[in-house]
Amino acid sequence: MHDIRAIRSNPDAFDNAIAKRGSAPLAQSLIEADAARRALQTEAQAALARRNEASKAIGQAKARKDEALAASLMAEVADLKAQLPVIEAREKEAVEALDARLSAIPNLPADDVPAGRDENDNVLVHERGARPDFGFTPLEHDQLGLRLGLDFESAAAISGARFAVMKGQMARLHRAIAQFMLDVQTGENGFTEVNPPLLVRDEAVFGTGQLPKAAEDMFRTTDGRWLIPTAEVSLTNLVREQILDSAALPLRFAALTPCFRSEAGAAGRDTRGMIRQHQFEKVEMVAITTPEQSAEEHERMTGCAEAILDRLGLAYRRMLLCAGDMGFSARKTYDLEVWLPGQGRYREISSVSNCGDFQARRMNARFRGEQGSVFVHTLNGSGLAVGRTLVAVLENYQQADGSVRVPDALQPYMGRLDRLIPA
Repeated sequence: MHDIRAIRSNPDAFDNAIAKRGSAPLAQSLIEADAARRALQTEAQAALARRNEASKAIGQAKARKDEALAASLMAEVADLKAQLPVIEAREKEAVEALDARLSAIPNLPADDVPAGRDENDNVLVHERGARPDFGFTPLEHDQLGLRLGLDFESAAAISGARFAVMKGQMARLHRAIAQFMLDVQTGENGFTEVNPPLLVRDEAVFGTGQLPKAAEDMFRTTDGRWLIPTAEVSLTNLVREQILDSAALPLRFAALTPCFRSEAGAAGRDTRGMIRQHQFEKVEMVAITTPEQSAEEHERMTGCAEAILDRLGLAYRRMLLCAGDMGFSARKTYDLEVWLPGQGRYREISSVSNCGDFQARRMNARFRGEQGSVFVHTLNGSGLAVGRTLVAVLENYQQADGSVRVPDALQPYMGRLDRLIPA
């Protein structure tokens, strides 16, 4: 959500920033809409003040026995009483229209975010880890997993496309990955574990920016709730409509939850395998900070996600997203892309974003600062997506005989099982 006062005070800065996302100038039309709203507000205030003044004057005129003036004033009061609801309704309509426009504009990119249209304009920050050197042609995970307990046919029969059933050792590996990641983020990296709701109200998804823009990419229940597309929604909204103590910041939350996405905007993409599913699990990290803390926290959170990949021995790279490839609420985003030898390319496995005060304005989440009540900054990121991490483990640790070696970090969660054996 944008502050119209900030747009009024520096319209060129607003237009220059939004242009990095590929948008035409918006400031002037927003300022004009705000001026019309404020004019209606002034008109309503003037009419109310005059009604009160005229009402008081009626008694004074009657006390002086000036019946003609009293009658004139009574007629004026009656007219103003009829006009006020009309003016107030027009003002309310103008406020709602302006708020709707402001809420549909994405966050402004940070100064160090590169301009660009799509993923081709993202900037490499660093690469880490060694890609495995196979003496055979590596398989993609959907082929490799068929003999290891990964079942797409049963899932399709039960639920349709973009679902998976995992059985036996495959289900155990998936659970081990999730538990390992949650343990690291909560036990070592200082995040407080949360078990949040999976069904949320309109206000919650509006607060984190999924509404109104991304409604088609979510699932809605018949009673008007939404299945969370990410635990970011539940975790970030833990501070909605609150004024926090600055001494308590940063707050850090983590949750392992199912996530649900309709993938309406990804029709035809990644229809095979587990890369893009309607239902998947993810360890989500959320931080609530002061404005001064958020840039450092962004680097810290990205490092927390990278630590998982380091300990699993997976090759990956960090990308700084260009303005055109960032999510709606993001001010700055790093993507972590893991190497998938079966596909022969890097694929996103985590996205870590600093949203500045954009979500906080939508949620009215503040803290007590030296200058009074100030909006918090919010950050979110995957630490990591469980299904995509499973894909990466399968493809990077596959053996020539179709088995998959279990990374050392996961073996304690697998009852010391060190290999998945094909049936």
